[in-house]
Amino acid sequence: MKLIALETSAKTASAAVVTEGKLLGVSSVTAGLTHSQTILPLLETLLKGVSMELSDADGFAVSIGPGSFTGLRIGISAVKGMAQGLGKGCVGISTLEGLAWNFQGLHYTVCPVMDARCGQVYTSLFWVNGGRPQRLWEDMAIPLDTLKEKLQSVEGDVMLVGDGAELAFTALASTGKVLLPPPALRYQSAASVGFAALAHLETEEFLDPSALLPAYLRLPQAERELLAREAAEKASK
Repeated sequence: MKLIALETSAKTASAAVVTEGKLLGVSSVTAGLTHSQTILPLLETLLKGVSMELSDADGFAVSIGPGSFTGLRIGISAVKGMAQGLGKGCVGISTLEGLAWNFQGLHYTVCPVMDARCGQVYTSLFWVNGGRPQRLWEDMAIPLDTLKEKLQSVEGDVMLVGDGAELAFTALASTGKVLLPPPALRYQSAASVGFAALAHLETEEFLDPSALLPAYLRLPQAERELLAREAAEKASK
Protein backbone atom coordinates (compact mmCIF):
# COMPACT_ATOMS: atom_id res chain seq x y z
CA MET A 1 0.00 0.00 0.00
CA LYS A 2 1.23 3.47 -0.89
CA LEU A 3 0.06 6.53 1.06
CA ILE A 4 0.50 10.26 0.57
CA ALA A 5 0.69 12.04 3.94
CA LEU A 6 0.47 15.73 4.86
CA GLU A 7 1.41 17.47 8.12
CA THR A 8 0.35 21.12 8.58
CA SER A 9 -0.46 21.35 12.29
CA ALA A 10 2.39 23.69 13.26
CA LYS A 11 5.03 25.95 11.67
CA THR A 12 6.52 23.24 9.45
CA ALA A 13 4.67 22.11 6.33
CA SER A 14 5.54 18.54 5.36
CA ALA A 15 4.55 16.01 2.70
CA ALA A 16 5.60 12.37 2.40
CA VAL A 17 5.03 9.18 0.44
CA VAL A 18 5.25 5.95 2.45
CA THR A 19 4.74 2.24 1.94
CA GLU A 20 4.97 -0.61 4.45
CA GLY A 21 8.35 -0.24 6.15
CA LYS A 22 9.70 2.20 3.58
CA LEU A 23 9.84 5.97 3.18
CA LEU A 24 9.78 6.76 -0.54
CA GLY A 25 10.20 10.48 -0.03
CA VAL A 26 9.61 13.39 2.33
CA SER A 27 9.78 17.13 1.88
CA SER A 28 9.34 19.88 4.46
CA VAL A 29 9.76 23.61 4.83
CA THR A 30 9.63 26.15 7.64
CA ALA A 31 9.76 29.40 5.71
CA GLY A 32 7.28 31.64 7.48
CA LEU A 33 4.80 31.32 4.63
CA THR A 34 1.26 30.08 5.13
CA HIS A 35 0.68 26.40 4.51
CA SER A 36 -1.78 27.32 1.77
CA GLN A 37 1.22 28.71 -0.13
CA THR A 38 3.61 25.84 0.54
CA ILE A 39 1.96 22.45 1.00
CA LEU A 40 0.71 21.73 -2.54
CA PRO A 41 3.91 22.95 -4.27
CA LEU A 42 5.85 20.78 -1.79
CA LEU A 43 3.74 17.76 -2.68
CA GLU A 44 4.03 18.41 -6.40
CA THR A 45 7.83 18.57 -6.20
CA LEU A 46 7.93 15.45 -4.03
CA LEU A 47 5.80 13.43 -6.46
CA LYS A 48 8.06 14.39 -9.33
CA GLY A 49 11.07 13.31 -7.28
CA VAL A 50 9.64 9.84 -6.65
CA SER A 51 8.27 9.49 -10.23
CA MET A 52 4.72 9.18 -9.01
CA GLU A 53 1.32 10.55 -10.00
CA LEU A 54 -1.22 11.65 -7.43
CA SER A 55 -3.55 8.91 -8.66
CA ASP A 56 -0.93 6.24 -7.86
CA ALA A 57 -1.64 6.62 -4.14
CA ASP A 58 -3.93 4.07 -2.50
CA GLY A 59 -5.07 6.72 -0.04
CA PHE A 60 -4.19 9.81 1.95
CA ALA A 61 -3.18 10.52 5.55
CA VAL A 62 -3.14 13.82 7.41
CA SER A 63 -2.61 15.12 10.91
CA ILE A 64 -5.96 16.22 12.32
CA GLY A 65 -4.88 17.96 15.52
CA PRO A 66 -4.37 19.32 17.97
CA GLY A 67 -2.48 22.25 16.49
CA SER A 68 -2.91 25.49 14.59
CA PHE A 69 -6.58 25.94 13.73
CA THR A 70 -5.75 27.45 10.33
CA GLY A 71 -2.94 24.99 9.60
CA LEU A 72 -5.12 21.99 10.36
CA ARG A 73 -7.93 23.24 8.15
CA ILE A 74 -5.51 23.75 5.26
CA GLY A 75 -4.07 20.22 5.48
CA ILE A 76 -7.40 18.50 6.00
CA SER A 77 -9.06 20.46 3.20
CA ALA A 78 -6.22 19.60 0.81
CA VAL A 79 -6.50 15.89 1.59
CA LYS A 80 -10.29 15.94 1.35
CA GLY A 81 -10.13 17.61 -2.04
CA MET A 82 -7.56 15.20 -3.46
CA ALA A 83 -9.26 12.12 -2.03
CA GLN A 84 -12.74 13.09 -3.21
CA GLY A 85 -11.48 13.95 -6.68
CA LEU A 86 -9.75 10.58 -7.02
CA GLY A 87 -12.30 8.46 -5.18
CA LYS A 88 -9.74 7.48 -2.51
CA GLY A 89 -9.99 7.06 1.25
CA CYS A 90 -8.35 8.96 4.09
CA VAL A 91 -6.80 8.36 7.50
CA GLY A 92 -6.76 11.05 10.18
CA ILE A 93 -3.88 10.86 12.67
CA SER A 94 -3.55 12.67 15.98
CA THR A 95 -0.73 15.21 15.72
CA LEU A 96 0.59 13.98 19.07
CA GLU A 97 0.56 10.35 17.94
CA GLY A 98 2.40 11.35 14.78
CA LEU A 99 5.11 12.98 16.90
CA ALA A 100 5.52 9.77 18.91
CA TRP A 101 6.10 7.90 15.64
CA ASN A 102 9.31 9.95 15.19
CA PHE A 103 10.76 7.42 17.66
CA GLN A 104 9.54 4.26 15.96
CA GLY A 105 12.04 1.45 16.58
CA LEU A 106 13.72 3.19 19.53
CA HIS A 107 13.24 2.67 23.28
CA TYR A 108 11.71 5.64 25.05
CA THR A 109 8.72 6.88 26.98
CA VAL A 110 7.71 9.74 24.69
CA CYS A 111 5.75 12.81 25.73
CA PRO A 112 4.63 14.96 22.77
CA VAL A 113 4.19 18.59 23.77
CA MET A 114 2.76 21.43 21.69
CA ASP A 115 2.41 25.01 22.87
CA ALA A 116 -1.33 25.66 23.21
CA ARG A 117 -0.71 29.21 24.52
CA CYS A 118 -2.56 30.72 27.47
CA GLY A 119 -0.24 28.75 29.78
CA GLN A 120 -1.37 25.39 28.42
CA VAL A 121 0.13 22.63 26.30
CA TYR A 122 -1.35 19.89 24.14
CA THR A 123 0.16 16.64 25.31
CA SER A 124 -0.08 12.86 25.60
CA LEU A 125 2.21 9.96 26.51
CA PHE A 126 3.44 6.92 24.54
CA TRP A 127 5.70 3.97 25.22
CA VAL A 128 8.03 2.96 22.39
CA ASN A 129 9.78 -0.33 23.05
CA GLY A 130 11.81 -0.98 19.92
CA GLY A 131 8.70 -0.99 17.73
CA ARG A 132 5.53 1.04 17.40
CA PRO A 133 4.36 3.67 19.88
CA GLN A 134 1.80 2.41 22.37
CA ARG A 135 -0.58 5.04 23.72
CA LEU A 136 -0.58 5.54 27.50
CA TRP A 137 -2.55 8.80 27.80
CA GLU A 138 -5.32 10.30 25.74
CA ASP A 139 -4.65 13.62 24.02
CA MET A 140 -5.34 16.57 26.33
CA ALA A 141 -4.86 20.32 26.80
CA ILE A 142 -3.49 21.04 30.29
CA PRO A 143 -1.32 23.60 32.14
CA LEU A 144 2.41 22.85 32.30
CA ASP A 145 2.17 22.48 36.08
CA THR A 146 -0.40 19.72 35.62
CA LEU A 147 1.87 17.97 33.11
CA LYS A 148 4.70 18.16 35.64
CA GLU A 149 2.51 16.51 38.26
CA LYS A 150 1.40 13.76 35.88
CA LEU A 151 4.97 12.95 34.83
CA GLN A 152 6.01 12.46 38.45
CA SER A 153 4.22 9.10 38.42
CA VAL A 154 5.91 7.92 35.19
CA GLU A 155 8.84 5.54 35.68
CA GLY A 156 12.20 6.42 34.13
CA ASP A 157 13.22 9.23 31.81
CA VAL A 158 10.72 10.85 29.46
CA MET A 159 11.61 12.12 25.98
CA LEU A 160 9.87 15.39 25.14
CA VAL A 161 9.02 15.96 21.48
CA GLY A 162 7.13 18.60 19.51
CA ASP A 163 7.23 22.34 19.01
CA GLY A 164 6.59 22.80 22.74
CA ALA A 165 9.39 20.46 23.81
CA GLU A 166 11.89 23.22 24.62
CA LEU A 167 9.27 25.15 26.56
CA ALA A 168 8.39 22.04 28.56
CA PHE A 169 12.02 21.07 29.07
CA THR A 170 12.76 24.46 30.64
CA ALA A 171 9.74 24.18 32.92
CA LEU A 172 10.27 20.52 33.86
CA ALA A 173 14.07 20.23 33.96
CA SER A 174 14.02 20.39 37.76
CA THR A 175 12.34 16.97 37.81
CA GLY A 176 15.57 15.46 36.48
CA LYS A 177 13.66 13.02 34.29
CA VAL A 178 12.96 14.83 31.01
CA LEU A 179 15.12 14.59 27.88
CA LEU A 180 15.24 16.78 24.76
CA PRO A 181 15.84 15.11 21.38
CA PRO A 182 17.89 16.63 18.54
CA PRO A 183 15.97 18.88 16.11
CA ALA A 184 15.81 16.12 13.47
CA LEU A 185 13.52 14.10 15.77
CA ARG A 186 11.76 16.94 17.54
CA TYR A 187 9.23 18.31 15.09
CA GLN A 188 6.15 17.17 13.20
CA SER A 189 6.80 15.08 10.09
CA ALA A 190 4.47 13.83 7.37
CA ALA A 191 6.57 10.65 7.22
CA SER A 192 5.60 9.80 10.80
CA VAL A 193 1.95 10.60 10.04
CA GLY A 194 2.14 8.22 7.10
CA PHE A 195 3.65 5.35 9.08
CA ALA A 196 1.08 5.84 11.84
CA ALA A 197 -1.68 5.68 9.22
CA LEU A 198 -0.32 2.43 7.77
CA ALA A 199 -0.46 0.91 11.27
CA HIS A 200 -4.07 2.05 11.72
CA LEU A 201 -5.04 0.51 8.39
CA GLU A 202 -4.02 -2.92 9.64
CA THR A 203 -7.13 -2.93 11.82
CA GLU A 204 -9.26 -0.08 10.46
CA GLU A 205 -10.83 0.91 7.16
CA PHE A 206 -10.15 4.07 5.20
CA LEU A 207 -12.45 6.98 6.08
CA ASP A 208 -14.63 8.58 3.48
CA PRO A 209 -13.22 12.09 2.91
CA SER A 210 -16.44 13.65 4.21
CA ALA A 211 -15.83 12.00 7.60
CA LEU A 212 -12.39 13.57 8.06
CA LEU A 213 -12.65 16.19 10.83
CA PRO A 214 -10.17 18.21 12.90
CA ALA A 215 -9.60 17.42 16.59
CA TYR A 216 -8.87 20.80 18.14
CA LEU A 217 -9.16 19.80 21.84
CA ARG A 218 -10.04 23.43 22.62
CA LEU A 219 -12.40 26.02 21.21
CA PRO A 220 -10.84 28.64 18.92
CA GLN A 221 -9.50 31.70 20.73
CA ALA A 222 -12.26 33.94 19.37
CA GLU A 223 -14.91 31.60 20.77
CA ARG A 224 -13.12 31.35 24.13
CA GLU A 225 -12.94 35.14 24.38
CA LEU A 226 -16.63 35.46 23.47
CA LEU A 227 -17.63 32.95 26.15
CA ALA A 228 -15.44 34.74 28.70
CA ARG A 229 -17.09 38.10 27.90
CA GLU A 230 -20.56 36.57 28.12
CA ALA A 231 -19.69 34.99 31.48
CA ALA A 232 -18.31 38.30 32.77
CA GLU A 233 -21.44 40.16 31.63
CA LYS A 234 -23.69 37.57 33.28
CA ALA A 235 -21.70 37.78 36.53
CA SER A 236 -21.97 41.58 36.60
CA LYS A 237 -25.77 41.56 36.42
